[in-house]
Amino acid sequence: MSGSTTDKVFSGSIPGLYEKHLVPLIFEPYAVDLANRLLSRSVTQVLEIAAGTGVVTRRLASVLPENVAIVATDLNQPMLDQAAAIGTKRPVEWRQADAMQLPFPDKTFDAVVCQFGAMFFPEKAKAFSEARRVLKAGGVFIFNVWDRIEENEFADTITTALASLFPHDPPRFLARTPHGYFDYSAIERDLAHGGFTAAPQIITVAARSRATSCRAIAFAYCHGTPLRNEIEARDASRLGEATDIAVEAMARRFGRGEVDGKIQAHIITIEN
Repeated sequence: MSGSTTDKVFSGSIPGLYEKHLVPLIFEPYAVDLANRLLSRSVTQVLEIAAGTGVVTRRLASVLPENVAIVATDLNQPMLDQAAAIGTKRPVEWRQADAMQLPFPDKTFDAVVCQFGAMFFPEKAKAFSEARRVLKAGGVFIFNVWDRIEENEFADTITTALASLFPHDPPRFLARTPHGYFDYSAIERDLAHGGFTAAPQIITVAARSRATSCRAIAFAYCHGTPLRNEIEARDASRLGEATDIAVEAMARRFGRGEVDGKIQAHIITIEN
């Protein structure tokens, strides 16, 4: 499988490891931020796309009024299965769906939200056009994307380290996909091509990511993301070695105790 194909594969043990290790490491702060941005808006129908294991969904279900209906979708059924198994404070509808072909009528939702999913859409303008199509007039599309990898210290350190293990074919999943869609002008262009006519508000928000050890971080990235698919595609017997190399690189940069590093993302809000 090519890198672009395996980038979207979240299956096997990845969903459980992703939820256990990566969600608290980097996703929870931005889930809180994203959900809180809806609190000042009058909404009754909310759609989440690329919901993953449900970190934003759980937050939405906790902070939005109980009369707000929430539908959470993802391309990968194993991720939704993990999300449903964890559950939410109140019922939501879980539904497998492709963001580029949403199975909902036009003008259904007051808000569409997406946490760190847009980077994975192979045709971003098409996905944005679908978000716009299912939005009511006056509705809002709110999503976030990671900033460039150099602004995200853990991902940058691990990517650099793994290049030494596979120098002729370095695993570049983290730089290519999660951290590959950070340019303001590209985001604005894709939204316009998706049919949005309003100017988006794009802000950059930095946060801190903390873990008990370098190994916890290296394990989260090397085992709980499609980076694992890339490593195993090169040599499945070297996953442990790759993890150890990532640990040592982290330790050289951050020390061997508790770890604190910078993460950074863009938050995009656009009215329909």
